[in-house]
Amino acid sequence: MRPWIAGVAGRGFEARYVSLPRGKAERAVSVYREAAPAGHDVVIGGQSFGGRVASLVATDDRYAGLVLLCYPLHRPGHPETAAERSAHWRRISCPVLLLSGEADPFARLELLRQTVAGLPSATLVTYPGIGHGLDRVREDALGHIAEWLTRIRQP
Repeated sequence: MRPWIAGVAGRGFEARYVSLPRGKAERAVSVYREAAPAGHDVVIGGQSFGGRVASLVATDDRYAGLVLLCYPLHRPGHPETAAERSAHWRRISCPVLLLSGEADPFARLELLRQTVAGLPSATLVTYPGIGHGLDRVREDALGHIAEWLTRIRQP
């Protein structure tokens, strides 16, 4: 995540890395909340596991937005777990930006599109031929993140 943090900061936005304990995402929520205190000007996010944790934290509507990179919608080969892994999304009221590879084994594209459609304010950016990791398209993804951050922060 460090290159992502540096990329966001290099585009004029404050960004910090949150070190999360491994294991169940639900157990990491309190660590994330402590590291990223809520506020109407605070945008949170993460990649894969960190994104899942951030999405659980974002059920508290005191955040300005949520950025999810390569959200693990389901275990590879088990799309039937998507509903469980996204059940909390209905409680997310802040704007959400999701960036995902179209070949991500953790998020079948059509299922991801259907699930994202249930969010009240969401933007989905996908990358053809990219799997679970956006390093090959980092600069483009950072551009989308910066544009989105600018847009949601405008009065």
